[in-house]
Amino acid sequence: MKNITLAGTPAPNVVLGLMRIQEKTDDEVRELVAAARDAGIDFFDHADVYGTDLHGCERRFAEAMRLTPSQRDEITLQTKCGIVREGPYFDFSYEHIMSSVEGSLRALDTDRIDILLLHRPDALVEPEEVARAFDELEASGKVRAFGVSNHTPRQIDLLRSAVTQPIIANQLQLSITHAPIVVQGLAGNMQGLDQSIVRDGGGIVDYCRLNGITVQAWSPFQAGFFDGVFLGSSDYPELNAVIDRLAAAYDVPAIAIATAWITRHPANMQVVLGTTSPERVTGAALGSDIPLTRAEWYELARAAGHRVP
Repeated sequence: MKNITLAGTPAPNVVLGLMRIQEKTDDEVRELVAAARDAGIDFFDHADVYGTDLHGCERRFAEAMRLTPSQRDEITLQTKCGIVREGPYFDFSYEHIMSSVEGSLRALDTDRIDILLLHRPDALVEPEEVARAFDELEASGKVRAFGVSNHTPRQIDLLRSAVTQPIIANQLQLSITHAPIVVQGLAGNMQGLDQSIVRDGGGIVDYCRLNGITVQAWSPFQAGFFDGVFLGSSDYPELNAVIDRLAAAYDVPAIAIATAWITRHPANMQVVLGTTSPERVTGAALGSDIPLTRAEWYELARAAGHRVP
């Protein structure tokens, strides 16, 4: 497993997201986590809204794992706040952030959250309120590091106008087939091409690289916005043919090549797995440090339907 540097410490470039575990048994959760640990993944991603009830998946994780203090020290726990699912709306107020963190601490049965992300952007955000919450959470030791999810460069700059802690991560949707944040730059000056349209406020991947922010890629195998996976899909015959050929060449499952397309990027991204299959976790993790060549990376991009002029 290849490591990157996150908040000054090593972290795996493939992590396990746990948004689908609430209905899993203790044994199923432990088997999933064990597969991740065996593959070198010691980083687990949560959110307060994951599950059928608030903090449901966080609670299910803690109940199944029953970590000892030493076991807790061996892993990184990341969670998110800011979505009010019952609304639905978004809330980055001081009160909501503090309440959410307290709920996550109780649900996860831990005394600290290693990384807290602000989930989807709140259009009504007041940066000074976020800063107040972050300052108190950091001073109390309840949160060690902070980041965002689904944020544009200007939204991050707005937060940084008041927040003094480094923004260390930005979790964004990215897969071979859903890659506007990566492929827009390939066709930035081409007239009449949808791919050339800037949708992220001005080059979020380059912005993150320039500012030391780690991109965490969610839904890395989804064809689009929850449109189903592209792996093995009859909608992507050319892409799957290339993936299968490369998988055979590198002697790995196809899912590893889909992972490798993201981890090959020099931005040193993290791939956030959402599967509850131990076998798929193991297979995906094999893509962590596959050295795709430039020719192979661009061939996958073209096969996915992106214009490479």
